[in-house]
Amino acid sequence: MRAPVKAFVVTGPGEAGVQDLEPPTAGPGDVVVDVARAGVCGTDVEFFTGEMQYLHDGFAAYPMRLGHEWSGTVTAVGDGVGAGWLGRRVTGDTMLGCGACHRCRSGRQHVCAARTELGIRGGRAGALAERVAVPASALHALPDEVDDALGALVEPGGNALRAVRGADVHPGGRVLILGPGTIGLLAAMFARAAGAEVHLLGVEPRSLEFARSLGFAGVWRQADTPDLPWDAVVDASNASRLPATALDLVEPGGRVVCIGLAGSPSLVDTRTIALKDVTVVGVLSASPGLAATIEAYARGDVDPRPLVAATLRLDDLAPVLAGERPVGAGPGPKIHVAI
Repeated sequence: MRAPVKAFVVTGPGEAGVQDLEPPTAGPGDVVVDVARAGVCGTDVEFFTGEMQYLHDGFAAYPMRLGHEWSGTVTAVGDGVGAGWLGRRVTGDTMLGCGACHRCRSGRQHVCAARTELGIRGGRAGALAERVAVPASALHALPDEVDDALGALVEPGGNALRAVRGADVHPGGRVLILGPGTIGLLAAMFARAAGAEVHLLGVEPRSLEFARSLGFAGVWRQADTPDLPWDAVVDASNASRLPATALDLVEPGGRVVCIGLAGSPSLVDTRTIALKDVTVVGVLSASPGLAATIEAYARGDVDPRPLVAATLRLDDLAPVLAGERPVGAGPGPKIHVAI
């Protein structure tokens, strides 16, 4: 009998803990990864509290094994997978399409209607565990310059990079980012690396001060936001009113990027979109931005490791999902688990 592996399992709203489970196996086309580091996302919190919409839409159900931001080492390969993956440090895509539909065949597997999502959708076990099985087709190799912590920041980084691409950021342009959380700060870092003048808008004094500590001088509350021409506005918040605010603030002919998700519908006036000739871009996932994010981290263009406030053990995770700040945590918004 193979030794069990420890995995963090949510069994119901507010009910979770570490369980000893049967270890994963590498089926055809799959690999098994020994997880080194995993990040905790707001999506994980919503599954823990029971608020995540997927639970109500039937795309997910308890018990759930969370974790979609991760890095680790391949320790087993299934049939059809090259042995060259063995021993390689990797991260991987969260969005796993069916591979056969029009969307998958055209490179848009992240919007496949039949997709599973690692640690999120369709019962696919996640990486808040000692080991996880993933399709080899989802893997991205990590160079030596990208350590375990950076590897577990590739997935949120890919989302942020896509937001910056959607904003068409360019040297000398001016971008306003709404929401200085993990995605907002990562977007700010990528926009700064692209040569843009970057401003952030937030609410909580702690998050605003942390943004300033990262070298962003233009950090504002909404009432203090300067009257400047914003070439692009990125909504990385979870406030339902802010997409309309973004549309009001952006310059005519500019771009609004929606990457944050509110718990209730956001309303915008489409007449304003048309009359201001604004391009509005939605970003669902990191998938098309993962490789470029790894490259940016490896070059040192962006270093998001200061965003990690604390690195915990699996056994310490439940209180964090319940809203407790770890003792001794730094000012950043991201929590990691070392496995």
